[in-house]
Amino acid sequence: MLAKTFWSLPLALGCSLCQAQQLNTNFDLLGAVRGGNLAVAASLLDQGASSNSRNRLGDTPLNTAARNGQLEMVRLLLAHQADVELANLARVTPLMSAAYGGHDAIVRELLAHRADLGRTDRVNKTAMVYAAGNGNAACVRALLDAGVDANQRYADGTTALMWAAAYGKLDSLRLLLERGADALIRDDRGMTALSIASEQKQDAAVQVLTAATQAKAKP
Repeated sequence: MLAKTFWSLPLALGCSLCQAQQLNTNFDLLGAVRGGNLAVAASLLDQGASSNSRNRLGDTPLNTAARNGQLEMVRLLLAHQADVELANLARVTPLMSAAYGGHDAIVRELLAHRADLGRTDRVNKTAMVYAAGNGNAACVRALLDAGVDANQRYADGTTALMWAAAYGKLDSLRLLLERGADALIRDDRGMTALSIASEQKQDAAVQVLTAATQAKAKP
């Protein structure tokens, strides 16, 4: 019995050492991605670092790279089986991170890997809500091209047009109108995109939406 215990001890220590090395490698990968060091990240992945490791906020390397606009890093991580759907503690996915940051090439890359268009974060925002509200028109276009309905309803009955109107994001506003967004839709408060823009004192958005509303009202 003593001999068995004695010989199993080195094996147990070896397993613990392997686990510690794996944790260190994963930690180093997170740092390499955060710093934008593609060569180091590639080396660490080749050494066995997990592309789906997480930091204390729950961010994966892919989420960090998407948020930071690191297209080649995103491609590297995807090539190493990074999960496009792994969200952080706030339930923000890589697609939301890329849309928030205005990184349309990354949005398209993630969509090509079947990122879910309809995922919502902890405050019920989607990638489209982030793209429209932040005025990232190229990301709005990518999401529309991928099949998001221009009149899709989000939390509280809002639409992407309403989010663009609230923040005065004219490029996104015009694009959504061109792609069929209805300026007359009302949210759960009974507000249209026009009334929201007026409430938020977004004068340029009010002008655009007024013209769109008048054009729609003509016989």
